[in-house]
Amino acid sequence: MNTLSPNFRNVIVIGASAGGVEALVEVVRNLPPDLPAAVFVVQHLPARAKSNLPSILQSYTGMVVREATDGDPVQAGTIYLARPDRHLLVEGDRVGVAPGPPENRFRPAVDVLFRSAAYTYRERVIGVVLTGALSDGTSGMWMVKRCGGLAIVQDPEEASFPDMPLGVMQYTEVDHVSPLGQLGGLLGTLVRQPLVEARDI
Repeated sequence: MNTLSPNFRNVIVIGASAGGVEALVEVVRNLPPDLPAAVFVVQHLPARAKSNLPSILQSYTGMVVREATDGDPVQAGTIYLARPDRHLLVEGDRVGVAPGPPENRFRPAVDVLFRSAAYTYRERVIGVVLTGALSDGTSGMWMVKRCGGLAIVQDPEEASFPDMPLGVMQYTEVDHVSPLGQLGGLLGTLVRQPLVEARDI
């Protein structure tokens, strides 16, 4: 029932940093509760802090929200959240949680998630970069596009911290620059559009 179809863009990866909790709430609350996609989220978190993000987001959606556990099956209708001080990856049809070295000064890092999803699911990936300082997500989104996926950024003019969306826009041809309030609906539309053709790399 929750298996991902290979014929749709149904793997959504989202990266956020400063100002990200509020942005994620706005996105999640506007996602259709029957979204036929798996959603993976990296929000930069303090290494030793217990994250309240699962309970916060769960209160705004009918989807399943959970902190990722190594080996979890990738299922539609589920939002997987990175744990503090652990990278979140996609490895085949399983979720990966790994210590690994920090990237861009962060663990979890957006680039790690985006790269792993792009390598695994290629044109089925939709990458989303929200508000945040510095440049995490820039190279990862480039790889999403390189593998045939879609690139979406929050409109930097409304982002609390526009560095991350602007960094992506500087180095990658983005498909959509979206106001936060419209992002959930946009994702709900995109995941239901069949893939016309696979992109050869």
